[in-house]
Amino acid sequence: MVKGVSRRVIIVKAPDPRLFEQAIFIVREDAATQGVSAEQVLSEAQRVADGYIRRNSRMGRRLSRVRGPAFLAVGAALASLAWGLVLLL
Repeated sequence: MVKGVSRRVIIVKAPDPRLFEQAIFIVREDAATQGVSAEQVLSEAQRVADGYIRRNSRMGRRLSRVRGPAFLAVGAALASLAWGLVLLL
């Protein structure tokens, strides 16, 4: 049992409820003394939630796995094309 603890939280509702219903952020106690406005805190929470979705979505993970081999294949194709043009000329 916790006694005497009071926290400020921000709840960000998801625009797409297929992924999650809401994100809960616990605001640091010294945030108010640092001159941060409520709008800045809310926009930062939304930015963090959006970044989390992008990093952890299926498509984002697939693209990060494919990106390296795709660059390798494109580079090899361009190098082969360049060598082919050099040999023809």
